[in-house]
Amino acid sequence: MPEDLSLPPGEALEEAQRLLDADRPFHAHEVLEAAWKDAPPAERELWRGLAQIAVGVTHLRRGNGRGAQALLERAAERVQPYAADPPYGIDVTGIADEARRVAASAAEGAAPGLPLRFRLTRTAPDA
Repeated sequence: MPEDLSLPPGEALEEAQRLLDADRPFHAHEVLEAAWKDAPPAERELWRGLAQIAVGVTHLRRGNGRGAQALLERAAERVQPYAADPPYGIDVTGIADEARRVAASAAEGAAPGLPLRFRLTRTAPDA
């Protein structure tokens, strides 16, 4: 990922989803982190939470269940305030619920291959 990556929010979500679907959560984190840095102040915590979810999945995939649990729980709390009026079609409630589900599984010592159902938006991306 280029260090100066700058995508409009919709494109950042599509690219991050593509990377999550390809089981490349660290790269999805990079995309979401760039969006976080570019976001208007009122949206920064949402994008920060999305980036933390991708990092949490990275920790899970690397066998660090404790780190995954902490990041995913924190991320769920960070995105939850946006549930009432989520921008860009982001499925805030679904993301927070999945983050909590995965965090609970990580706390129970789930294997790094735990299946994930993170959908960043309410609609499936175009094929």
